[in-house]
Amino acid sequence: MNPSRTALVLGATGGAGYEIAGALHRRGWQIRALSRRPDYGQTLLPYADWLRGDAMNAADVADAAINAELIVHAVNPPGYRNWQGLALPMLENTIAAAKATGARIMFPGTVYNYGPDVFPLLKESDPQTPRTRKGAIRVEMEQRLQHAAGQGTRVLIVRAGDFFGPHSTGNSWFSQGLVKSGKPVTSVMWPGRKGVGHAWAYLPDYGEAVARLIDRDREMSAFETFHFDGHWFEDGREFADAIRFAAGAPDAPVRGFPWFVLLALSPFVSLFRELAEMKYLWDVPVRLDNRKLTDFLGEEPHTPLHAALSKTLEKMDCLPSTAQTRQEFNLRDC
Repeated sequence: MNPSRTALVLGATGGAGYEIAGALHRRGWQIRALSRRPDYGQTLLPYADWLRGDAMNAADVADAAINAELIVHAVNPPGYRNWQGLALPMLENTIAAAKATGARIMFPGTVYNYGPDVFPLLKESDPQTPRTRKGAIRVEMEQRLQHAAGQGTRVLIVRAGDFFGPHSTGNSWFSQGLVKSGKPVTSVMWPGRKGVGHAWAYLPDYGEAVARLIDRDREMSAFETFHFDGHWFEDGREFADAIRFAAGAPDAPVRGFPWFVLLALSPFVSLFRELAEMKYLWDVPVRLDNRKLTDFLGEEPHTPLHAALSKTLEKMDCLPSTAQTRQEFNLRDC
């Protein structure tokens, strides 16, 4: 337990930031969060100390980081838009604040950094040769973090595949493409090819893994990277089957993702363009090698898949009872 330690969480209303904040709070950390809408944040994380500010404003981040021993940089540009203009400046503000306070930076990593030259099993030591613009930006972000570590700022990166969980956000394939929030599951959309594996990280497990690593901060080097395996199937469509069973709709069809429409419209719709860049990650198996993580922690936190999916679908109002209740509530409210 760390009752007197403070963690600043940037992106605390997002999926990863929310779960990391919760896992740290359960260990006695004081959680501080920065948001342009602190009133909204307080409804999600009432135990956090919410400050009004913007991660794009260096002074706001610096003020929020005073006396913090950890800065969780889990903030991302909304809707995959304008990564070049937003992601790098926000990270620079975090690095500057960490240098001033001596805090360690925790950064959620993605598989965007890698290209087919190191598929199908990604190790922490593999070279990063991205195929996409977002991937190149993510590589540059990690390079800046490594440079900061060389100047004395401690950094922890925990990399995972696609996220799902009870507090998923719009920047998630699960909630954007596979199922629709607020409705019972009548079909599941699957972006991948048959027989191709895919990595999924359950957000509460991921947040718990990060917190356990932070518990052992003194045993880690100044720049440390771990890979989180999560849930993996050799045939990724088994994940779609598991969704159907968890939703109580085992006969719901699994439909192919309309890549041809998305690719055709990508020159005109920025969101489609950003999603189309990620198609290569669905065409081939991509798994994360978590042996370093399990060697260090002894195990990787792992919620059984059915329980994880049931909780996720319940919170998304995708189970028949929750969706019906929400619909009746909305009708009464009209």
